[in-house]
Amino acid sequence: MVVLLVVLAAGAVAALTTDLPSVGQLRADLDEGGLGTRLLLVAGSTAVLLAPVPRSVVSVLLGGLLGFGAGLTVAMAAGMLAAVAAFALSRGLGRQAALQWAGPRLNGADRSLTERGFAWVLTARLIPVLPFAVVSYGAGLSGVRPAPFLAATAVGLVPSTVVQVGLGASVPLVAGWVDGGAAALLVVLAVLLLAGAGWWWHRRRARRGGAS
Repeated sequence: MVVLLVVLAAGAVAALTTDLPSVGQLRADLDEGGLGTRLLLVAGSTAVLLAPVPRSVVSVLLGGLLGFGAGLTVAMAAGMLAAVAAFALSRGLGRQAALQWAGPRLNGADRSLTERGFAWVLTARLIPVLPFAVVSYGAGLSGVRPAPFLAATAVGLVPSTVVQVGLGASVPLVAGWVDGGAAALLVVLAVLLLAGAGWWWHRRRARRGGAS
C-alpha cells in the first residue's frame, strides 16, 4: 500500500508538472499514421490481452487514443485475435495434460461444456469480474468447440467494449472542463481513499489475527 501511494503521488506530480501532449494531438498523430498505425495497435493490444491484463483498461485507452469508431474497431479486433490465440495455445498445449490430471472427476463438467459451449462462454464474457484471458485459456482446456467459442466471444464482447471505448472516447470532453486544480484535487481524493482502504484492511486483518 505504501509503495502504491508513493507511485500515485509521483505520477500525480509528473502529470501536473510535465508538458504532455493533449489527447487531441495524440489522436491527430495516430490519424496521420493511417492503416499501418491501426494494425500496430491491433497487434500490440492482442499481445497485451494474452497476459492477465484487464481488457477494460485496454479498451478505454484505445477509445481515448483513437476516438469511438476507430477505437471500437481496434478493440474488437484485438479482443477476438487474443481470444483465438489464447484458445489455440491452451487447446494445443494444455488440453491433454488437463484431461490426464483431472481424470474422471471432471468428465461431467467437460461434457456439459462441450454440449453447451456457446451458453457457457457467452455467460462468462458478459460477467465483468471474470478475467478475459482466464476465460479464453479455460475454454481451450475444456471441451468447448472452436465455433461456439468464437461466436459467443464475438457476441459477448460487444456490450462491454462499446461502453469501455465510449468512456475512453469521452476523455477530451471531460478534460475540456477539468482544469489542473480539479485534477490535482481528484488525485488527492484518490490517494486518501486508497489510504483509508489500506487502513481499514489492516485493522480488519489485525482483528482476525487477534480472534484466532
